[in-house]
Amino acid sequence: MGFKKSILLRVRISFILVLLFSMGIVYRIFVIQHIEGDEWKGLAKNMSLKFKKLKATRGNIYSDNGSLLATSLPFYRVAFDPTVCSDDIFEANKGALAAEMAKFFGNRNQAGYLKLINEARKEKKQYLTLSKRMVDYQEKKRLEKWPIFNKGRMRGGVIFEKVDDRFQPFSSLASRTVGKLNSDDQGVVGLEYSFNRQLAGIDGEALFEKMAGGGWRPITDGSEVQPKDGYDVHTTINVNMQDVAETSLLKTLIANDADYGSVIVMEVSTGEIKAISNLSRNTNGKYLERYNYAVGNQGSREPGSTFKLASMIALFEDSDLQLNDTVDTGNGVEKFYNETMRDHKPGGYGKLTVQQIFEKSSNIGVAKLVTNQFGQKPERFVNYLKDMKLHKPLGFQLIGEGRPYIKSPSDSTWSGISLPWMSHGYELKMTPLQTLTLYNAIANEGKMIRPMIVKSLGSADKKVDLYETKVLNKKICSTSTLRNVRLLLEGVVERGTAKNINDSFYKIAGKTGTAKKVRNGKYTKEYYASFAGYFPADAPKYSAIVVIDNPRNSKIYGSDVAAPVFKEIADKIYSLDIRMQEKFKEGTPIDGVFPTIRGGYRDELVMLCNELGISNYSNTENEWVKTRIVNNSIAWENNKLVNDLAPDVRGLTLKDALYILENMGLKVETKGIGRVSEQSIVPGKKVYNGDIIKLELS
Repeated sequence: MGFKKSILLRVRISFILVLLFSMGIVYRIFVIQHIEGDEWKGLAKNMSLKFKKLKATRGNIYSDNGSLLATSLPFYRVAFDPTVCSDDIFEANKGALAAEMAKFFGNRNQAGYLKLINEARKEKKQYLTLSKRMVDYQEKKRLEKWPIFNKGRMRGGVIFEKVDDRFQPFSSLASRTVGKLNSDDQGVVGLEYSFNRQLAGIDGEALFEKMAGGGWRPITDGSEVQPKDGYDVHTTINVNMQDVAETSLLKTLIANDADYGSVIVMEVSTGEIKAISNLSRNTNGKYLERYNYAVGNQGSREPGSTFKLASMIALFEDSDLQLNDTVDTGNGVEKFYNETMRDHKPGGYGKLTVQQIFEKSSNIGVAKLVTNQFGQKPERFVNYLKDMKLHKPLGFQLIGEGRPYIKSPSDSTWSGISLPWMSHGYELKMTPLQTLTLYNAIANEGKMIRPMIVKSLGSADKKVDLYETKVLNKKICSTSTLRNVRLLLEGVVERGTAKNINDSFYKIAGKTGTAKKVRNGKYTKEYYASFAGYFPADAPKYSAIVVIDNPRNSKIYGSDVAAPVFKEIADKIYSLDIRMQEKFKEGTPIDGVFPTIRGGYRDELVMLCNELGISNYSNTENEWVKTRIVNNSIAWENNKLVNDLAPDVRGLTLKDALYILENMGLKVETKGIGRVSEQSIVPGKKVYNGDIIKLELS
């Protein structure tokens, strides 16, 4: 082979080798990108650059008046990059910085922190964690003034990593309903869970660089995606009513050594849940909110005698039954097929009118009426229950609503005793919320509406989703039936099983319930006590239900344990709501005797009386006083103001009332002119900053 040919061959071989090598590179790039891409991306996570989430700020949860029920508070993890600042600044200030660290964090003394930051600077660590302790915003502002740190992130090396922490300002109040988050900041129960997507927002993303020492530093290169903060949830919960409900329920659970209890308070016309409390006992005997028995499957139970309302509606709708018709209930013991039914009263009630059957809660009376009317066609009775929408879930806004169970004649478990036992609340299941929805329909002129606990979603002052009252059934029964059952419910409180909660100031309507609990398929001597109703009966504003599971200590009936809780809650709500009360009647001043002085600032009133020549004296040095007429003199009496308790401002001028209330952090709404005649929050009631108090002026 000649020299020229040899050179050409070598060139060609070299070219072919280069071409093959290039093709190999292209092929390898293709393999890495498209075939082994996921594998290499996984390896990249351990390298110095990484895309990380920018956490969106979670939305707030508010009560009906704008008070915070849950919010995210910013906390900061503090780190230090000692390589950033110049030698002059570091050497001149490191001792003072170490002293501040020792005083604030307390993990080491000054010498220990000085050694720590010296070694980190020497080793060129770019991320030094100073303490596991998180600092709040105010503490962050203090740390930013420390030596070296006051030079900022770029010149001083201080690193503040923001971490949001969920906080409930009212502590345990409505805690189960509000809900909680897991370690991944995902809602797991309550509103936090049911509205997690809306509250959570959308996380952003940015490129971070890993620094020596273990921390990550954001790189602003234009590729970052900013997070979109979550929406706020505005609920229907009223803080004052919630406090009343929880306090009353807890007191009764402790007194009766019960397993658990639930309370729901609902506004009649809107279906807005104003209070919802669920307290159950843990292994240490302490009552906590651990499960939502008012709504969930575990709270779906045989309701007992509160279900007699549905039975009476079916009877009135299907017959010409009258309130004064009579039924012989005998000696209180009645055989239905192979099972024996008993009334509460030993020896029985004998002959009763329909009105009395309901008021005395005669199981036998209701069962006889239902079997006589529907015994040949029990499906007709069940159809009435279905017409009232009692067989379907309500579609409540909280996830996890229990499904009601209404037995049907087509079920394999239907037997001859099913109809009489269903008539007084057995062989079927309903949650307390589903039972309350039926009672609320009676209070609402027969219109059944879906309960609601969230009014709107939004951010700042902008609402993005509004939830309106939804009608489930325009009219659950005829006008005549409605009139009859309302008389029955009022009679229960006036003369029947709940006469212990009869009130002279306003009327309550409702029904007691006491159902035996089932264990291992058999009824036991453990009871499920309840009371459901509404008030004021002549112009219903609120409906409510109270259930107490397995009360002990001798009291087991709904009238003894559940009805008093209802009454206590109703009393306090009645005293808080000025619109439900009779108008305050002003006393007429007697001409020539005394001017109308009811109370105010003591020094001003004393000066006024002295100027007018009116005899007055005082046994108190308190600034704010009320008046009492003693013979021909005015006595100044102490009108003590206590932090966190609503003061009595009735009789004061609007100027004085505003001064007192606004200094307590309350928001005041007024109607009329003159002196204060009524206030919407009863004196002595616990109040919170931002609560609204309505004043009616005479």
